[in-house]
Amino acid sequence: MSQSIQEFLAAGTLKASADLITAYLRIPADKREWSPSETSRSAVDQLAECALLNGFTDATIKTHVMTGGNMDEYFRIKAQTVKLSFDELKEKLATNTAGVAESIKTLPERDLSIVIDMPWGPMTLEQMITYPMWNMNYHEAQINYIASILGSLK
Repeated sequence: MSQSIQEFLAAGTLKASADLITAYLRIPADKREWSPSETSRSAVDQLAECALLNGFTDATIKTHVMTGGNMDEYFRIKAQTVKLSFDELKEKLATNTAGVAESIKTLPERDLSIVIDMPWGPMTLEQMITYPMWNMNYHEAQINYIASILGSLK
């Protein structure tokens, strides 16, 4: 029996979250706030982004309205999230990922074409449900790059 795109993306989103944590744990604890340059991001900043955006995406899928406030509000919330302990941040990622994965999995086929107005332009729900998995995969690679610079990529 074949999977729906929603089932495929929900499972992939859960796996991407686990893979992101695996990558994060490759970074020595004392280097998780370090970044390779002033213009690059730390591992903890990227993990915080994924935890937050999974929650915002979940709410957007459910309400069909972009959530999370404006960019200034997002950066304020992310700055607070970066300060969480690893256990708190891991729990926020797990909770928000489980929520968005469930919303993706249970999204009716008929809703895939619904258009959501986003600051960068309109997106269909079909496009939006790809985002959590893609974003975490992207940041997993970025965190693994930091680990490679530190010599802790195994």
